Amino acid sequence: MSDNGFTTSFSVEGTTPKEAFDAIIDVPGWWSGQVDGSTDTLGGEFTYRVPGMHYSKFRITEFVPAKKVAWLVLDSYLSFTEDNEEWTGTTVIFEVFDEDGATRVRFTHAGLVPGHECYSVCSNAWGQYINGSLRDLVSTGPGRPGSFEGERALNTAG
Repeated sequence: MSDNGFTTSFSVEGTTPKEAFDAIIDVPGWWSGQVDGSTDTLGGEFTYRVPGMHYSKFRITEFVPAKKVAWLVLDSYLSFTEDNEEWTGTTVIFEVFDEDGATRVRFTHAGLVPGHECYSVCSNAWGQYINGSLRDLVSTGPGRPGSFEGERALNTAG
């Protein structure tokens, strides 16, 4: 966790920053739910949905191939929080870089802070997706996009 949001990272040997970046922008390859729209173009917009539970609309505000991508949350709905739009105005950031011969991926959800009601559930879910599904997609091929989903996940998280 950083001062401005939730942060987690991982390193993978034998993978280039470009390969890691390409995995990140293959959002359906590692994140569950329904993803519609452009996830690989500066200014592109896409939506993420888990029916009845989560909706987010993102705009890609930074896109530097093999280095960084950032998604501004334009609109959101979380069924499990009192403030259903808690993510709106936050930014999801992925940074990729070479570190001592390995490729490091750093993830930050800027604005997702401990004072937010969804912090516990959302940071737990992000941790599982980033350090589990995305890491698998980067390092071995297939991700595990369905690894954290639905009411069962809410009841076991946080």
